[in-house]
Amino acid sequence: MAAPSSLLLAALLWVPAEALSCYGDSGRPVDWFVVYKLPAHSGSGDSSWEGLKYKYMDQSSEGWRDGVGYINSSEGAVGRSLLPLYRDNSSQLAFLLYNDQPPKSSSAWDSSSRGHAKGVLLLDQEGGFWLIHSVPRFPPPASSGAYSWPPNARTYGQTLLCVSFPFTQFLKIGRQLTYTYPLVYDHKLEGIFAQKLPDLQEVIKGHHVLHEPWNNSVALTSQAGASFWSFAKSGKFGDDLYSGWLAAALDTNLQVQFWPNSHGTLSSNCSGTHEVLDVAQTGFPGPSAPSFSATEDHSKWCVAPQGPWACVGDMNRNQGEMHRGGGTLCTQIPSFWKAFQSLVKACKPCSEHS
Repeated sequence: MAAPSSLLLAALLWVPAEALSCYGDSGRPVDWFVVYKLPAHSGSGDSSWEGLKYKYMDQSSEGWRDGVGYINSSEGAVGRSLLPLYRDNSSQLAFLLYNDQPPKSSSAWDSSSRGHAKGVLLLDQEGGFWLIHSVPRFPPPASSGAYSWPPNARTYGQTLLCVSFPFTQFLKIGRQLTYTYPLVYDHKLEGIFAQKLPDLQEVIKGHHVLHEPWNNSVALTSQAGASFWSFAKSGKFGDDLYSGWLAAALDTNLQVQFWPNSHGTLSSNCSGTHEVLDVAQTGFPGPSAPSFSATEDHSKWCVAPQGPWACVGDMNRNQGEMHRGGGTLCTQIPSFWKAFQSLVKACKPCSEHS
């Protein structure tokens, strides 16, 4: 006898209880999401909550939506996804937390020699997620026992991209992290995880690639079968991620949003086959929607103006980061590209010498 259609649908939507994944603003597992934390002075309303509002997008939202509540709440996508990290019953989990500006700095860490990289890997034996973000001193270590948002991260805009991956993909992700040389400030990689993910073991020990090539790209497939491409470079690559590699690799012009307040910022570059332009102004679609300058935005993302590529990562365009590890995660998902393409309101033109 044929199964009723409702049962068939339930079977298709079923996610094994043990399969860790990103959680969306809906409170349900999602294949991926992007959270864009808005700057404090982006015209986003009630001043008491300034700097905690965010826009949200996932595979079913077809563009940006207002976040449910505030970024410091464990009810939203970011807090809910990270909840397993702060539970006591985490014996079946592995995780890496890395950030060049960790929550508590230590004299034993020389972050300037490490990659300009921020992220979270959280997985069980079925799979998990990779959260790539731009937030200093985030997230709290597992021992803190609770999710929170750092007070220092309220002022400026931030991006957080979460993608759910099957277990096998973490072999590739571990390899990418040996290029970016992240500063791991908290981790748990025991038993079968340590056996099956040797590159992550090396990353935890502070090891990194020691010979050319100094950059590497790899195709990754999400839990639901979506395609992403990770681009990772070592500090010895010695060039800008975007104008020195990514534009040519993707065969497209790029518009890049990054933190322009740092020393030695690189100008828009039109010297190569593809233009790499610095975003100057960002704005969300819709009447009275938030709009802000790049100087208010600590996010790191880029988009091809004519499609179909969009990427979210953790690197700026400046002279110092030409000599530091880091990377970005790119996709050709149409709604993802359209959402980021709609944000670009102005770019800085190239000078005559670039």
